Amino acid sequence: MASVEKNIILEAKNLAVGYSNKKRDSVIAKDINFSIKKGELVGLVGANGIGKSTLLRTLTGMQTPLRGDVLLKEKYINSYTSFELATELSVVLTEAPASKNLSVLEMISLGRQPYTNWIGTITVEDKNAINFALEATETTTLAHRKCFELSDGQMQRVAIARAIAQDTPIIILDEPTTHLDLYHRAYVLKLLKKLASETQKTIFFSTHEIDLAIQLTDKMLVMANDENHFESPCKLIELGKFDALFPKETIDFDRETGRFIIKS
Repeated sequence: MASVEKNIILEAKNLAVGYSNKKRDSVIAKDINFSIKKGELVGLVGANGIGKSTLLRTLTGMQTPLRGDVLLKEKYINSYTSFELATELSVVLTEAPASKNLSVLEMISLGRQPYTNWIGTITVEDKNAINFALEATETTTLAHRKCFELSDGQMQRVAIARAIAQDTPIIILDEPTTHLDLYHRAYVLKLLKKLASETQKTIFFSTHEIDLAIQLTDKMLVMANDENHFESPCKLIELGKFDALFPKETIDFDRETGRFIIKS
């Protein structure tokens, strides 16, 4: 039992997320509980506006929980310094990067900042990590192009490459397949699966590609209006937890195929 506990790398306990001001708290999602182990690929799904992005920002320390706790390697997330967090988790959000005037290579190299010395000297180890990220995301041919020259889909892959170059135990991504065509949506999710299984990185990502997530993830967190469910995809299907994600008069979930069907 103790060894299982040691493998838990990210945990939420009775978590409520949202926004706070002087007058009141605005709770977007509550009663969130899960424990993610090292090397697991975990998908986060739910309808638009349910609180997925807010949850991810809370898990990364960008927002303070309204209630409950987030633990990273059995330590409260707010006990980490910014530098410590940068060596433990990397983040890919949906917001555009601050500067698109950098080259792709420069943007991805920023992922190595937590490890470079005070003058930012790139070592052989840094170069190896950057090259691995370029190859893994099929962005090698874009390396010397400026980020402002890229399509939204290409820029999305560069953002993921930067997170891979950061080489942290945990990668958290908010809708990593946004702006990607069908091939690259499947490619990115298969890449995340490969990273988790072969490098034992823990990867937690939100997605609207629910059908693909069901096929590839180890666990899924399903956020609904009244409750949240964290289990393996097979168990969630068995329990009928995907059925209530969308209005049944429009979209139905087929438990046999694990796919959503648009009703005519």
